[in-house]
Amino acid sequence: MSFAEKMAGFMARPNQDAIPKDDIPWYFKYAARILGVVAAFFCILFGLTNCLGIITIDIAQVLAGILQMLVGFFVMVVEAPCCCMFIDFVQQVAEKADQRPLWNRAALYCLIALPPVLIKPGLASLFGCGLVFLTGVAYGMMSLGKKASTEQMRQAATVVDNKNSSVGTRSNLVNNAQPISITGAPGFDSNV
Repeated sequence: MSFAEKMAGFMARPNQDAIPKDDIPWYFKYAARILGVVAAFFCILFGLTNCLGIITIDIAQVLAGILQMLVGFFVMVVEAPCCCMFIDFVQQVAEKADQRPLWNRAALYCLIALPPVLIKPGLASLFGCGLVFLTGVAYGMMSLGKKASTEQMRQAATVVDNKNSSVGTRSNLVNNAQPISITGAPGFDSNV
């Protein structure tokens, strides 16, 4: 594969998904990718600052920093393989990730963002991995799909069910509920 073909493959990725996702707006696809790239950059940067815990001989902080940098590198490989174009396997990993459903990517991002925070909770871990977690939430929202139209939601809210008398916006929780009577303020008994 020539260099020009690799560059064309890198540049064509956001709009050419292997699984057609026509119900997702193009701007939300780009926003999620940009958020993923920014999250990966900050995750690597703050992972590097966590690795400075070697000075204070804090093994947990160094381990959290190494894991955080690995998480950032993985997200960078999946979201922007053009940043790592000189590593051979990056394109295959990115293509396999694009072929999977979006909820898989959402769950993976949310899960891999947790261990560095659990090992050494701190501002650097929370911010770096929090952005990766937020990227997973964005992909999770994309996997839910489009919201129904107003008419479809209105129709679903007024459907009559055969089991219950009515299931809609005006139904009561209890069919035999009595109205609550309002009594006066309680008085003090002076006989005591």
